Amino acid sequence: MPGNEELVYLSATEQGRLMRDRKVSPVELVRACLDRIERYDGILRAYITVCAERALAQAKQAERDIAAGGYRGPLHGIPYGVKDQLCTRGVRTTLGSRIMADYVPDHDAAVIERLGAAGAILIGKENLHEFGKGGTNVFPHGQPRNPWNPTHNPASSSSGSGIAVAAGFSSGSLGEDTGGSVRSPAAANGVVGLRPTFGRVSRHGGVMYAWTADTVGPLTRTVEDSALFLGAIAGHDPRDPLSSTRPVPDYSAALVPDLRGMTLGVVREMTWPDGMHAEIRSAMEAALEVLRKLGATVKEVSLRLAKHSVPLQLLTSDSDIAAMMLKRWLRTRWDDFDVGTRTRLAAGCLVPAAVYHRAMRARVLVRREILDVLAGCDALVCPTALSPPGRIEAVREQVESQEDMDSRVLLRRISAYPFSMANVPAIALPMGYTKAGLPASLQIAAKPFEESTVFRVAHAYERATPWHRRHPDLALTLQHAAEASA
Repeated sequence: MPGNEELVYLSATEQGRLMRDRKVSPVELVRACLDRIERYDGILRAYITVCAERALAQAKQAERDIAAGGYRGPLHGIPYGVKDQLCTRGVRTTLGSRIMADYVPDHDAAVIERLGAAGAILIGKENLHEFGKGGTNVFPHGQPRNPWNPTHNPASSSSGSGIAVAAGFSSGSLGEDTGGSVRSPAAANGVVGLRPTFGRVSRHGGVMYAWTADTVGPLTRTVEDSALFLGAIAGHDPRDPLSSTRPVPDYSAALVPDLRGMTLGVVREMTWPDGMHAEIRSAMEAALEVLRKLGATVKEVSLRLAKHSVPLQLLTSDSDIAAMMLKRWLRTRWDDFDVGTRTRLAAGCLVPAAVYHRAMRARVLVRREILDVLAGCDALVCPTALSPPGRIEAVREQVESQEDMDSRVLLRRISAYPFSMANVPAIALPMGYTKAGLPASLQIAAKPFEESTVFRVAHAYERATPWHRRHPDLALTLQHAAEASA
């Protein structure tokens, strides 16, 4: 039987099979995860609230149910965490903000209801940038740190959700992606992160302010696990008026080992821009060669409007969020916001209505261009991030010059925002590591509601490469942290 270190790093799918066959107990797995959280989360700060007693009680019940023949499926007994932006009945939901520090909802988000029905076990609420916004400078619940090297950034804003999966604190997580907040932490922490098609997953019970862009998506250790989690949480919910009524397919059926007959478009503007890190370029070139060997036809395509997606997203989503915050808190709780959050929200409040509406119309043009290119390709590929995770103090968004705008704002978002603008599914997965041991990430996007296509390409690539089998050495992480504080 696997030891605790091996057990926590198995995929959720493998853990589920062991529990189904009664070779591993849900109690054993939950205790192993809680032990790692206790040992290492004081440094990594993945969690705001750990539901230890509740999780152990649910694990004991799952153990009894499985023993009695009441196995619910592959997520039964699997521990997961959620970004602390999703409401949990009886468990505080802080949104990473002092303003919401004492908020305890009386209801669960729809995705938590669905995972509970599947038998999954909530192990805790995960750290995030304030209000899921990005750009937080001082975190009320501790600075999230990258498990590969704690002096480096775990990306925003679903930071804790990426850390937890990479560090073996949970078997999967749920994050929220407006402009890359699932995919970017997946990239920085060396795991798999999916932004589903807008409307594929109910947002009911999530504190969502970017009304036309927010999505809930899984972070996992493998593509197969991502398909498993999405299958559990996807589907129409009348409580979310923007959720789709399309039926949910069997995503596992798409997980085949080759790409014969598929055409993949390499997006020039999102893959080879000036300023790209040399090691990410090399990893991307190697990834394209793997995709070709798997049978795909790979061709270069152009998204001329992609560069406009960053200011358009900031103009529209930031304004949406600011409009909500102005009425509720910005006027009365200004000093309680992190300076990074309030500065960005204040700027959003100053966007004129005429500019906002023009930006919303321009978003349609970005989306149309992406859909037109996808008409000639099965999927689009590019790096998820153009640089490895930077040092924490170096990536804070203090914009004081045009150079800062290019490097700290535009270049960091150009590979993520266009797919958010188009509201198409996009997945991030490991594609290598730098000489310093930091993750590189491949991104794959497809037509709306073609998550099966995204999973097919990602799974075939993952199976042909070793990257998903590599995990951070948390004992070394502690050593790095001690050296940095000395």
